[in-house]
Amino acid sequence: MEVVWAVGQLGAAWLAVVVGLVVLPSALGISLGISEAYMWVLVKTLEWATIRLQKSAKKPQLQLPRTPAANGIIERDETPMEKEIALLHRADFEFSHIFYFCRKGFEAIVEDEVTQRFSSEELLSWNLLTRTNVNFHYISLKLTVVWVIGVIVRYCFLLPLRFTLAAIGITSMIVGTTAVGQLPNGSVKNYLSEVVHLMCSRILVRALSGTIHYHNKENRPRKGGICVANHTSPIDAIILTNDGCYAMVGQVHGGLMGIIQRATVKACPHVWFERSEIKDRHLVTKRLREHVADKSKLPILIFPEGTCINNTSVMMFKKGSFEIGGTIYPVAIKYDPQFGDAFWNSSKYNIVSYLLRIMTSWAIVCNVWYLPPMVRKEDEDAVQFANRVRSAIARQGGLTELPWDGGLKRAKVKDTFKEEQQKNYSKMLVRNGSVG
Repeated sequence: MEVVWAVGQLGAAWLAVVVGLVVLPSALGISLGISEAYMWVLVKTLEWATIRLQKSAKKPQLQLPRTPAANGIIERDETPMEKEIALLHRADFEFSHIFYFCRKGFEAIVEDEVTQRFSSEELLSWNLLTRTNVNFHYISLKLTVVWVIGVIVRYCFLLPLRFTLAAIGITSMIVGTTAVGQLPNGSVKNYLSEVVHLMCSRILVRALSGTIHYHNKENRPRKGGICVANHTSPIDAIILTNDGCYAMVGQVHGGLMGIIQRATVKACPHVWFERSEIKDRHLVTKRLREHVADKSKLPILIFPEGTCINNTSVMMFKKGSFEIGGTIYPVAIKYDPQFGDAFWNSSKYNIVSYLLRIMTSWAIVCNVWYLPPMVRKEDEDAVQFANRVRSAIARQGGLTELPWDGGLKRAKVKDTFKEEQQKNYSKMLVRNGSVG
């Protein structure tokens, strides 16, 4: 009994400290300087580790790379096919033309610019976590001791703290939105719903040791609009709702996620679809248009890529989000991989494994840029508008812009992609008089 009593007292003391020093200040939007002090110590430690590695990297295989690994190992020539083939010989068809297609094929085999976007972003130097782009071995006793201390801190202190905060945040979200959902529709209900969402999101950000820098807040999405952002992680939504409320769009889930969805939709006009409904493109568009038409409702948050990309690129935006109408509010999100890998490789890790990786990293640090609102021009179709918004997000976030569909993460390349190259080559020959 004494052991049980002691454990209970210890748990109560732990909960009181967490609530008093983290939960309440986070919910009220107040900082006690603990996160800032932690980040200062962390930055200094990583700087020391990097210098130590650079001094100890005497062997060639231990030297740090001079250029980011994200740039790739192939120096690609982006010359258009027509110009490159014309440089080989005459415009007429020649057997040497196949060299262009052979080289492109070899490049794709050695380093595919698409599938590499679905693996974790590599680092320039070791961040004292397990993931790195150089296979570092034993360097020095000091560095090993610091790494061991880091493991103890991350797993024995940060993980229990973050798990406690996540449990408090999720429970508060479910209880708070359920209670607010019992109120009659009106301004009071909307206000309390926004307060609950903001408070719980701030607690969940603390559960990630999140340090988020928001830029150009005057461009924040407004009611009746559509917020579109690049997609790296499921926590993107928490990162954004930490600074403002949004109406989420997504498929109905079961389990804990389903409980959260059913609770939050009572207090906030989120748009959840059944599995059969989400395949009906016209039904989805209709419901989203009805939401946007009501200027009193929160802006819709949509990730047009449809899948998570590894924080280095922006892939094709699905046009459906840009056919709805209304004002588009682009948002660029860029994580700092030095402190933790926010990318979710759903093909490799399930959600539990991913959250464990996130909660045992040093911190989640990212920049969020609110871009000026954009509207569709009269001479633009939905695809052109989507590409223009994507280009703006990529430029602001320092991301590589790729025309490929993120669905290639799980699907094979469509035959239409292959046929497009064949048609381009055929048109080139016809235009130059090689055929006919």
